Amino acid sequence: MTEEATPTESGAPEVAAPAPVAGSDVPPDHLAINPRSPFFDAEKLRRGIGIRFKGTVRRNVEEYCISEGWVRVQAGKTMDRKGNPLTLKLSGPVEAWYEDLGEDAPVAKL
Repeated sequence: MTEEATPTESGAPEVAAPAPVAGSDVPPDHLAINPRSPFFDAEKLRRGIGIRFKGTVRRNVEEYCISEGWVRVQAGKTMDRKGNPLTLKLSGPVEAWYEDLGEDAPVAKL
């Protein structure tokens, strides 16, 4: 596969940067930290995932879904009868990225 080259003012061709690979550089659409959830993925969680909800970086997200636009956060120290934390489902725009990729990491958003 060849990349397109466009001439610059100096006459040297400028090579277009390849597009980022969506499968490996962008977090999944739906992910949970609870191991009993079908959306749990330890490999992806080990990389560290940053979540921005309504423009604010959140560190207390238990589960998120980008396409549906919601996050689940723990409701204080309240537990259910099985000892699991009670969570609240908050709706709004969600963005996710891998923290191990640094400042210019590709962001998954809707």
